[in-house]
Amino acid sequence: MPEIVMFKAFCIERYKFFHNVNGKTTIDLFIQYGVFKYIESFYDILHTFGDQYIIQDIDKFISTRQS
Repeated sequence: MPEIVMFKAFCIERYKFFHNVNGKTTIDLFIQYGVFKYIESFYDILHTFGDQYIIQDIDKFISTRQS
């Protein structure tokens, strides 16, 4: 389980970097759209990809929930 926590932190940091937003904005967005649960559910697959792919995947996940 510590790996998943570390991976969530990694995703937060990379999302902040790619979208040029702060930590609070990122965490609020992840909570609002269920991204943390998504990361947990698909950790086994997601953690094997590069950061660019992971952020694109998170963006797609969020966009499907916005519509």
